Amino acid sequence: MNQPPPADPGLSFDVTEADFRQTVLERSLDVPVLLDCWAPWCGPCRNLKPVLEKLVQDYGGRFVLAKLNTDEAPQISAALQIRSIPLVVLFVGGRPVDQFMGALPEGQVRAFLDKHLGEQVSEVDALRAEAAEATDPQQAEMLLSEALRLEPGHPEVLLDLATRWIERDEFDGAEKLLAKLPADQGGDRKTALLKRIELARHKPEGDPAALAARIAANGKDFEARFALAALQAHAGDFNAAFDQLLEVVLRDKAEWREKARLQLIEWFALCTDADAVSRGRRYLGMYLN
Repeated sequence: MNQPPPADPGLSFDVTEADFRQTVLERSLDVPVLLDCWAPWCGPCRNLKPVLEKLVQDYGGRFVLAKLNTDEAPQISAALQIRSIPLVVLFVGGRPVDQFMGALPEGQVRAFLDKHLGEQVSEVDALRAEAAEATDPQQAEMLLSEALRLEPGHPEVLLDLATRWIERDEFDGAEKLLAKLPADQGGDRKTALLKRIELARHKPEGDPAALAARIAANGKDFEARFALAALQAHAGDFNAAFDQLLEVVLRDKAEWREKARLQLIEWFALCTDADAVSRGRRYLGMYLN
């Protein structure tokens, strides 16, 4: 994937202990300053950096981005009580007003910023939000189609609409929508949707009733659990598929457990049901600890 262009140096800059007061505290009297606390050895920091640098450009001067290498700033790190990085702190009026930890996805960082900077919603974004809240799938698709009419090729709208089409088994149409995205757009979400299409098009072998009977007779028939989970995932019932593999994680301590863990992680990325994924991740964490 192509890297985003470097941020405007006037909007994004490095900060040290020597100039922290001037570049962060005093600067935040005039414009909000988002302080990115990172370190060279921190993998999640490297993932978050391009997101922050993209957003500081997208917001066009509504905030500036200051980047602090915590390895070179022990006094500031102590003053901010940094225990984990990446840590991102928003300074307004000379003081910290909010913060978050971890490499959050772009949407969550936007929500964090909009809470303090005031959200500027375009007509396309308003239609996307209305579609997300719509209880009628047909109405949601109409709203997204209108958003595409206003801004043809809008990547997030294309992804939203492709997701809707996949949910009603319109795989060819969804694939054509995704093909409209340039290679450097769509990211992990596009990859997950394409894998979801591939999963749905290739039905695994096996009889669900026979596999369920095998599992009822022997709860440690992990081969049957995997086969049944594959059929359930193909049918879009990820909740049931997650349950089968979580049972494997719970019951096995060796090879089958690791195989189930890896399969769950892959399917978490494909599942569009956020509640099912959250539940699956929660139980996986419990069973692994």
